[in-house]
Amino acid sequence: MAFFDMPLEELKTYKPERTEPDDFDSFWSDTLVEARSHPLNARFEPVDYGLKAFETYDVTFAGYGGQEIKGWFILPVQRDGKLPCVVEYIGYGGGRSFPTEWLLWPSAGYATLVMDTRGQGSSWRHGDTPDIPDVGSSPHYPGFMTLGILDPYTHFYRRVFTDAVRAVEAAAANEAVDASQIAVTGGSQGGGITLAASGLLPDLVAAMPDVPFLCHYRRVFELSDASPYHEIAGYLRIHRDKVDQVFKTLSYFDGVNFAARAKAKTLFSVGLMDDVCPPSTVFAAYNHYAGPKEIRIWEFNQHDGGGPHQSVEKIKFLHTLWG
Repeated sequence: MAFFDMPLEELKTYKPERTEPDDFDSFWSDTLVEARSHPLNARFEPVDYGLKAFETYDVTFAGYGGQEIKGWFILPVQRDGKLPCVVEYIGYGGGRSFPTEWLLWPSAGYATLVMDTRGQGSSWRHGDTPDIPDVGSSPHYPGFMTLGILDPYTHFYRRVFTDAVRAVEAAAANEAVDASQIAVTGGSQGGGITLAASGLLPDLVAAMPDVPFLCHYRRVFELSDASPYHEIAGYLRIHRDKVDQVFKTLSYFDGVNFAARAKAKTLFSVGLMDDVCPPSTVFAAYNHYAGPKEIRIWEFNQHDGGGPHQSVEKIKFLHTLWG
């Protein structure tokens, strides 16, 4: 993939007008009030995966609609007092897999809670959380982009973003965690979820969205037909009369709109050859981000972004906050 988007100097100043419904804030406020009407009921059950340097826990907490969401919680065995915690969200189609996949943050000296993504976890990492229990919605192969797409109240990502907020609250409820020191992170879909959480939770300390998905939807379709955005294009090829309705729904879930509300210190990443999350869609979110911000630009990378190099950057970033 060659360079296909704007020149870098234009990307650095690209700040498109946001498309935002008038009831964006009340929609999300009401959604979270409803979710919090259910007891969080966060449970941390010890599990043994042979990781002698870490304590590992099978997590269950109440997400959207009080429905049970799974996750992992991992701590370094050697610790002194309460720890900062990194809550991590997973890329599109992936699930929580095993704790052996999530040792970066506890290796750096922090707690981590990894949120399973409801309904996903059958594409590249296995998961254990159904979308809506008891209606035959166990984890299944993508796609998810058009589930409930005609109404923001039924759209799949209303449930996922609500789960993401409750995951942070579950982490904060653990006695080993310093609840005032929580960061969120994730790549691709996980990056989009990170932006949503950062816009909905004003007390987060840090947000680290890598090559974030779910941003600046209209622009995506000008540049790319890559998976999984092609699911929406495929839907609209059939439902030709639903274009305005679909994009109105998506405006409630656009990372650009969440970024404009976010206050946490942030570290973004972007790949300038990324055709899944084109650079201009990432910079649209970054340039609208309301809090203190930095971005790492990976000039010759696609959707892999900075890969392990970005992981090193993120560790250094958190060490400046937490030591």
